[in-house]
Amino acid sequence: MAENLKGCWVPCKSSWAALRRRCREQHVWCRALGVPRRNRSDFEVEYLCDYKRVRDEEFYLVKWQGYPSSSNTWEPRKNLRCRGLLKQLHQDLARVPGGPARPGPRGLPARAASYLVQKAQQRQALQRWERLLNSTRSHRGRIVVENEVDLHGPPRDFVYINEYKVGAGVNLVPVAAGCECGDCLAEAAGGCCPGASSNKFAYNEAGQVCVRAGLPIYECNSHCRCGADCPNRVVQRGIRYDLCIFRTSDGRGWGVRTLQRIRKNSFVMEYVGEIITSEEAERRGQVYDRQGATYLFDLDYVEDVYTVDAAHYGNISHFVNHSCDPNLQVYNVFIESLDERLPRIALFATRPIRAGEELTFDYNMRVDPVDAESTRMDSNFGLSGASCGSPRARRRIECKCGAAACRKFLF
Repeated sequence: MAENLKGCWVPCKSSWAALRRRCREQHVWCRALGVPRRNRSDFEVEYLCDYKRVRDEEFYLVKWQGYPSSSNTWEPRKNLRCRGLLKQLHQDLARVPGGPARPGPRGLPARAASYLVQKAQQRQALQRWERLLNSTRSHRGRIVVENEVDLHGPPRDFVYINEYKVGAGVNLVPVAAGCECGDCLAEAAGGCCPGASSNKFAYNEAGQVCVRAGLPIYECNSHCRCGADCPNRVVQRGIRYDLCIFRTSDGRGWGVRTLQRIRKNSFVMEYVGEIITSEEAERRGQVYDRQGATYLFDLDYVEDVYTVDAAHYGNISHFVNHSCDPNLQVYNVFIESLDERLPRIALFATRPIRAGEELTFDYNMRVDPVDAESTRMDSNFGLSGASCGSPRARRRIECKCGAAACRKFLF
């Protein structure tokens, strides 16, 4: 009988807060519930809701961890040992919509107190989302989430994935053979995997791309004799830089900036999403156009058959904004599949990128053909982001990148 119940579950009738309160009442600690051993019997400040001054003494309205808002209490400054939360409250007060608010003997104006609670709850939601992203990612680079601009929380209906999600009607044919090189960079047999496809070795000894934009990259695959440290395995190792998803202050929605310095020609990230047929992309594109948002990236290396849709399934590239003067360049990469209709989309740095700088690429990228080889690739990518609409809508989309050489319109 018991074996038939495997995989079954029922929802808990107690709330998260009630479970934490129960733990403290019973002197039980639970890391998952946020009741660590060191403070299972203590009251912990979750966030600060209000602020007042009575004569010369400061008081703060405290929301206690594991207790409902009805249990909030006013506490004098001397009773609180949460320096970070105190500093955060006063920073938030300076940003209250409608101007800074002054505390009175009964507390802050309602608009300011409401803003403090919303901001605290937003930070909690973003912290939970940040933990989820980092528990889901398979790459080395960690993800940080920040929003000091508005009250927007985590995006809805977005699932973080590390590799392509194959949609209906798409058939990925795996590669059947690999190279036999002893050293793929110095002693490449038959030109290694790139040579087998009559292409050049794409990387130098530092893992930087050294072929021009427009030429394909062929990396070693699971059938190759070489190991994980092979210099011809760059994109497949994943993101190695710490990156931050942040809310832009100029109306472009979310963006991504690097927390570490990135060298020129270094791999930064893949554009990952759901692979769908062009017919399905047309249908979804019409829906996205009505919503004013889409993330469709056409894969047109040899023919326009498939599209990557990162609207609901994607990685951190989902949040990268457009620029007419970008610091990332798109390359097509082939690893476990040599189907030229289904390249992987890799973004490499076009120049040295400082820590703290926003990462961008050109949604309407064009590569000038310099020889017969490069005319096949990167000639027409179609992608639109959250603030850009859809190229299929055939309407001019205003560009907000702010670059000196801005084209003023995306499409």
